[in-house]
Amino acid sequence: MDSVTSDARTSQGADARTPLGAQADNGLKIVVVGGFGVGKTTLVRSVSEIRPLNTEETMTQAGVAVDDISEVRGKSATTVAFDFGRITLDARNVLYLFGAPGQERFWFLWDRLFSGTLGAVVLVDTRRIDDSWYAIDRLEHHGTPFIVACNDFGGSAHTAAQIREALDLDPQVPLLDCDARSRESSKRVLITLVEHLKTVYASQSALISPELAL
Repeated sequence: MDSVTSDARTSQGADARTPLGAQADNGLKIVVVGGFGVGKTTLVRSVSEIRPLNTEETMTQAGVAVDDISEVRGKSATTVAFDFGRITLDARNVLYLFGAPGQERFWFLWDRLFSGTLGAVVLVDTRRIDDSWYAIDRLEHHGTPFIVACNDFGGSAHTAAQIREALDLDPQVPLLDCDARSRESSKRVLITLVEHLKTVYASQSALISPELAL
């Protein structure tokens, strides 16, 4: 697989992407983070209105001693920089989606990806919930608002309370289930994030300028 690929669609196909319109005034940056193989590339690919940019490399025998693939044995490629997609909100605003690489050896890229980020989605595989702690820790360190989406891998069911306790989530952080392969499900995740961001930033504005809440 080439180091930079795009998810090609034919213009006649049922899954053809909508052509881009005029240049938007405001670009809003969203980052999708999480552990190795939780579905970050899949989510960006499923929801982007453009052919997403993927920086994937084929996983080879040389990485066996470096990356733990025991829980993701069907995975043959991995993101080595970031994924990129775009969603138009209206005539003036677009969301730019960045999917972060999941392996520990690429975590040094995360702080740069978080720069200028409006908010984030932490994608979780509940079979490997410990893999999500670092993502949450870094987002809290940067003060970046986020939501948590549990991708469906068909594992044992956990209650929302159990997941919140395992991740030590603040009660105000939204938690929802999703299927990263589904465009509608991924859209619901992003809508939840945008609604959360509106609440967070409105609260911050009210604290800074109380008269704005009147």
